[in-house]
Amino acid sequence: MPKYLCMQRNLPNADSKTGQKPSPAQMQEMYAQFGAWQAKFEKNLIDMGGKLGQGRLVTSQPATDGPFVEVKELVGGYMIVAADSLDEAIEVARGCPGLVGPGS
Repeated sequence: MPKYLCMQRNLPNADSKTGQKPSPAQMQEMYAQFGAWQAKFEKNLIDMGGKLGQGRLVTSQPATDGPFVEVKELVGGYMIVAADSLDEAIEVARGCPGLVGPGS
C-alpha cells in the first residue's frame, strides 16, 4: 500500500476568535473525536508525527545568513498515511479533528 506524507500548515493570524483555551469539557470532546478518528483509520495511520522540533538548513555549501522563513512557520506537523490512492489518503487527513479546521 502506498504511503503519503501529510503536512499540517499553521496559518498566520488564524488564532481562535476568542483567544481562549478550550474548557476541560471541550478538551475531553476533542480527545474523544480524535480517538474515534484514530480507531476508524487505524490501518492507515503509519506515523502520527506531530509537531516538528529544532532543525537546521543543510546544504553542500555553508548556509548564508537569512532572511529565511523558519520551517516551524511553514509546517506545523506531519503524519504518514498508508492508502490505496491519493484520494483515500485525503479522506483520512480530512477526517482528522483539528487538521483541516480554522488555523490549519
